[in-house]
Amino acid sequence: MYNHETVPLDGEHFSDCEFRGCRLVYAGGPSPTFDNCRFEDCEWKFDDAAERTLAHLKLVWNQGGKAPVQALIKEITGGGR
Repeated sequence: MYNHETVPLDGEHFSDCEFRGCRLVYAGGPSPTFDNCRFEDCEWKFDDAAERTLAHLKLVWNQGGKAPVQALIKEITGGGR
């Protein structure tokens, strides 16, 4: 169990883990994998390339590109199936 820790996620594999009150940090490297994990009161933090990607999506959204960002979110969440 991870309890009130900062946990770097890039390239990591977590199995049967529990995260409580953690700061989970993804910096845009290889995607982490989570198998049968639980998350309680965690903060998801995006740094480096991941942070820049989110900033870009926000810029697109604010410059009138709401529809493509919404389409991307729909694809990510499986809403298009």
